[in-house]
Amino acid sequence: MTAIAEFLASQPLLALFITIALGYGLGAVSIKGFSLGSGAVLFVGLAIGALAPKSALPNTVGALGLLLFLYGVGIAYGAHFFKGLTSPEGIRSNLASIIGVLLALGAMLLAVKFMPGVALPEAMGAFAGAGTSTSALQAAMAVTGDSIPATGYSVAYPLGVAIPILILGLYNAWFKPKIAPQERISLQMYAVRVENAYVVGKTLEELSNWLPKGVDASTVSRDGQTHSAEVHGELALNDVVLITGVDGKVMEEAEKMIGVRVGDTFRRSYGELDYLRLFVSNPNMSGKTIREVKQMLKFETSILHLRRNDEDITTNLDLRLELGDQIGLLAAIENIRDLRRVFGDSVRAGGELGFASVGVGAALGLAVGAIPLYLPGLGRFTFGFAGLLVVALFLGMRRRTGRFVWSMPIQANLAIRNFGLTLFLAQVGMSSGQTFVNTVSQNGLTYLLLAALLAAVLTIAVLILTVYVFKIPFDLAAGVVSGATGNPAILAFTSRTLGTDKPDIGYAMIFPSMTILKIIVVQVVGAIGLG
Repeated sequence: MTAIAEFLASQPLLALFITIALGYGLGAVSIKGFSLGSGAVLFVGLAIGALAPKSALPNTVGALGLLLFLYGVGIAYGAHFFKGLTSPEGIRSNLASIIGVLLALGAMLLAVKFMPGVALPEAMGAFAGAGTSTSALQAAMAVTGDSIPATGYSVAYPLGVAIPILILGLYNAWFKPKIAPQERISLQMYAVRVENAYVVGKTLEELSNWLPKGVDASTVSRDGQTHSAEVHGELALNDVVLITGVDGKVMEEAEKMIGVRVGDTFRRSYGELDYLRLFVSNPNMSGKTIREVKQMLKFETSILHLRRNDEDITTNLDLRLELGDQIGLLAAIENIRDLRRVFGDSVRAGGELGFASVGVGAALGLAVGAIPLYLPGLGRFTFGFAGLLVVALFLGMRRRTGRFVWSMPIQANLAIRNFGLTLFLAQVGMSSGQTFVNTVSQNGLTYLLLAALLAAVLTIAVLILTVYVFKIPFDLAAGVVSGATGNPAILAFTSRTLGTDKPDIGYAMIFPSMTILKIIVVQVVGAIGLG
């Protein structure tokens, strides 16, 4: 064992990737539907860290991984987070999470008072570890002026990951809650012959405004000629109108309002336009609205829909394009080559990043997180990576500012998030392994019980409140629990187990606000209890 430890210590990068490989191998093992997923990287890291503590890479490596993960989450789910602050479902989710965090805090204070051998500094570290909040640990150490809270944190952190994963996994396996299948939104196109006299005399723009929400009329064919909304005049009987939408029932309603459906799209016999899909890979097109695109084109083109993140979106003039989008349109055959040049039409765009925007966005987030704040009685503190996440969420909502495009193609975003998450878990596990073993051997049972209590109280409270009190679907509730407990490994486990994107949305709505709340309550308790 000594030889292995010395070898790993001399090859820290090798030790890191052994941890990642073994972690993902272990995480893929499923026992009756229960698996650890990427969370297993942390536990393998603890084992390797205990065996070869000198193999751990600097904390900066883990911080870089956490930065990549949080920045990617913020960019991807900024709109969901700010919507969650105002939507009824988001408000209920935040309320359930606030109650869960405060109940865990109350359990910590009771343990300090009644549990032998538990001191406030270590207990604050255990609270931060049970909530897997590095920012809260940093706040606790700032209050105490030393690293004593890290002792409780090192014991509690693995349990703060393991217990929520176990509770959510066992709940899903035992109760088998109904999960609505992930709906794959696909565009539908109807070619409808005008037979309703009320439609006659309307322009395509007026018809689109009259049709049900979510249905767009973009192109019309008459006497063998096909034109888009911008150049066609008033509709007449027997014109064939192309309508698009994603809801079949609404499309059928729109069909009846116009006339009779005669097909699914314009075929060559209807006119001179052909349907095609193009990838948006030209950086100059990123961030431009459909209105701006139409003004740029020197020939007639009907833009029907846009496919983003495996979903078809009906277009409107203010919808902005992003790199990696796939746009569907009707255009004359002779213009197809020019359209490919305008949009780029390269699948490589899905994996490309605007590193200037990433650099500026991450730098802004780190700068905001480093701003010293002051509250009377609490002294100075910073938000750390919570500030980075808030900035990333704001930029994700904005999508673009001037020449800076903050949004990312989904493939690239997933790649940096998953790599960052893996890097963070491996480094933290490897650097905490020996401390974890030493603390457990000396004072372990007390702090293990405290950590288990805090993690269980937080997880169970939020789960009960979301599912049974606020009647939130389990897949979204699991994301809320992941956000309240705070660790991305929990989110990765729930997303993989449940197979929908609802956990990601719940996590994005909750994680930033709960991170900030944990920082504040640790500051308050530390200032009062140690003052």
